[in-house]
Amino acid sequence: MVNAIEMLNNASKGKYAIPQFNINNLEWTKYILEECNELKSPVILGVSEGAAKYMGGFFVVSNMVLGLIKDLGIKIPVALHLDHGSSFLSCKNAIDAGFTSVMIDASNQSIEDNIKINKEVVEYAKIKNVSVEAEIGKIGGTEDDITTTESLAGLDDCILLYNKTNVNFIAPAIGSVHGMHKGPLNLNLNILIEIKKSIDIPLVLHGGTGIPENKIIQCIKNGISKININTELQLEWSKAVRKYLKDNVDVYDPRKIIASGENALKETVKRKVILLNSGNRI
Repeated sequence: MVNAIEMLNNASKGKYAIPQFNINNLEWTKYILEECNELKSPVILGVSEGAAKYMGGFFVVSNMVLGLIKDLGIKIPVALHLDHGSSFLSCKNAIDAGFTSVMIDASNQSIEDNIKINKEVVEYAKIKNVSVEAEIGKIGGTEDDITTTESLAGLDDCILLYNKTNVNFIAPAIGSVHGMHKGPLNLNLNILIEIKKSIDIPLVLHGGTGIPENKIIQCIKNGISKININTELQLEWSKAVRKYLKDNVDVYDPRKIIASGENALKETVKRKVILLNSGNRI
């Protein structure tokens, strides 16, 4: 496992994006690693605090990923990333457990507090050679699917946070939402362009599900080097599992049930990797 700095810097220079696929269990992790290895695509495995707790904790996740990389013979760069860490302690615990990248999400706090906690995380992460991602602005969710001008990232705040903390990546709110959005998405590419001109570090797009492919390509051309994808994997996997259970009502082996979504998940991973143009870039 590696931190995400080199892979995202390469993506930024090459005008492509690295996928972050969130993992929820051993099987998903295995499927994602196998498919990305087949495509020769570097990958970031995102783990929310809730997913880490579900799987047993940060140490369990870290050792599971390390074990799969070894036993499956994975040759691509893999970053294990804490997604939306809620506190310095959460980031520290993930780092101490072996995570190679962390995101501290203090976007709901004042810019002063956002800077303060990011600075703490960066100082600790650098000791461990771990990359750090920050968020600025409000990236909405399925319940608050209305993007306002006030929720978008501010250029001055992005510059200030970077200069004060030296974070490795910034996820600016440009109009995307987490989960499946209800209405039309209005991505503000002008804000993205201005941020990239002012801060020459890789930028991250959260809420990659549901964004039209042409918009994804535009975002990559204008500075996005990492795109987070979770909900789409969940939708495609669960759709395949539901169909399998409907067609095989007598099956009770959990391995067969979970594996029935493997092809759908791998096809989604493949489609996204090709779209982000990260295949064969190691």
